[in-house]
Amino acid sequence: MADTNDIPEIELDANNLYREEIFTDRRAGTIRRLTPVSKDGAPDASRPVQFSGQTQLLTPAGVLPLSFELPGETLAEALANFSDGVRAAIEQAIDEAREMRRESASRIVVPEVGAGPGGLPGGGKIKLR
Repeated sequence: MADTNDIPEIELDANNLYREEIFTDRRAGTIRRLTPVSKDGAPDASRPVQFSGQTQLLTPAGVLPLSFELPGETLAEALANFSDGVRAAIEQAIDEAREMRRESASRIVVPEVGAGPGGLPGGGKIKLR
C-alpha cells in the first residue's frame, strides 16, 4: 500500500478557471466552449473564450477520436470552422500514422554479438534498433 506522504498534492489554479459548455448535434460531433471565470465564478472578460471540437472517425482498425482547437470568438464562428478543424485533424492523424509506419520500417534487425557461426554460445537473440 502506498504511503500517503508519497501522494502528490494536486491543486487547481484559481487564476486559470474556465466554465465548460458542450454543444452537439448528436451526429457529427461536439464543440466545447471554455469561458474564463474568476474564482467566484463570475465571467472574466480579461481572457478570451476558447473553443475546441471533437468527433470520431471510423477506420478499419476501429474508432479514432479526434480533438482539435477551433478559432473564433463566438459559437457561430466555431461552428463555421468545425469542418476545417475536422479536415486538419484527419490530415494530422494520417501524417502521424505515416511517420509511425516509416519509423517502424526503418528499424534495423541486428544480431547480438557472438551470435551465428563461430560465435560464443548463448547468442541468437535479435534486437531492434
